[in-house]
Amino acid sequence: MSAPREKITGVVLAGGQGRRMGGVDKGLVALRGRPMVDWVLERLRPQVDELIINANQNAERYAAFGHPVFADDIGGFVGPLAGLHAGLARAQHPLVATAPCDSPFLSADLVARLHAGLADADAELAVARTFDQPHPVFCLCRRDLLAHLEAYLAGGGRKVDAWYATLKVVEVRFDDEEDAFRNINTRGELQSFDR
Repeated sequence: MSAPREKITGVVLAGGQGRRMGGVDKGLVALRGRPMVDWVLERLRPQVDELIINANQNAERYAAFGHPVFADDIGGFVGPLAGLHAGLARAQHPLVATAPCDSPFLSADLVARLHAGLADADAELAVARTFDQPHPVFCLCRRDLLAHLEAYLAGGGRKVDAWYATLKVVEVRFDDEEDAFRNINTRGELQSFDR
């Protein structure tokens, strides 16, 4: 597969509160001796032209990974769309790929496959899907969606699926890589992978 013609900014979403893991910053929780976000950065870095981190706490610790760190522009921990919004506002490139900080096994060809789907469908946003399960925080979208997303958030919208429903979206199948989309939400899940 040829490299994308348009450059891509990668955004690692680490802005949540980690409630299901006891209120800890999930991206900084150790998995096999390294913070989870480090695994995500390692896998996403070769797939994009620029990498930035969205985090609402522990900015200095995230900055130590060597990439720009920024918080949501909309306060109150309102969810992944706030992180995407802040990422779109700061991206240097016309396309923006997102991945969450708690999915350390993400696919090495995630961005290339999403880009192929986006281009083939002439879509505004491509989202990963395995079997009957979409994975809305693994997406590739056009940076020029910023104003549209800003209006949706300003109107009180918070649900990812509801915003996607207003766009031309293509789902890209990753049935062959189902494990790549496993995320670690609880201490129990962490222990099952931390071997």
